[in-house]
Amino acid sequence: MDRFRKFSTDLKMRLAGTLPGHDAHMMMASVIRKRPDTERHDPSGIRRSAVLILLYPSDGSIYTALTLRQQYPGVHSGQVSFPGGRFEEGDSSLVDTALRETEEEIGIEKKEILIAGTLSELFIPPSNNLVLPVVGLIGQRPMFRADPMEVARIIEADIEELFRDGSVKEKEVSTSSGIYSVPCFEVDGEVVWGATAMILSELKVLLGR
Repeated sequence: MDRFRKFSTDLKMRLAGTLPGHDAHMMMASVIRKRPDTERHDPSGIRRSAVLILLYPSDGSIYTALTLRQQYPGVHSGQVSFPGGRFEEGDSSLVDTALRETEEEIGIEKKEILIAGTLSELFIPPSNNLVLPVVGLIGQRPMFRADPMEVARIIEADIEELFRDGSVKEKEVSTSSGIYSVPCFEVDGEVVWGATAMILSELKVLLGR
């Protein structure tokens, strides 16, 4: 059994167990996110969404794919994120949402991806979204095709490099409520913070157990 197959088997077992959840999320939360009132939301108005953490072997390591969003009128404009989006009427489940959005945004067909499990849901206050991170596996580096309307570029991140000791930085970012110093990861010259960094933090803790 090669390294990626061993990794995949172990990952599926970990995802089926108790997840790190909120505590892991908070390791990469900004000071705004840590305010007591931030987690409060009206369930009747919440939007359900899903993202895909696609893991694949490349150059002797294990990678995931992130996207740099295009500039648009919205709170997440120009940010780094996983491919994903809101649940739509035609989706059979949130897993299907993640797969559909991944195919639309970065060109990977659903049939190529094996679902390993899901991480903990995460509420995103600025957009009132409750997001389910879905973990998908593919046995080789995929052929990416970015949707130019949504994706400025695709960023391939070596998770071993991303999660190494000392990888967490502090950077100033501009938000709708001001400029704040936030914990973040740096990937290929881009700052990964907010919900995406919080989701990566849970994956990091899960893999580090």
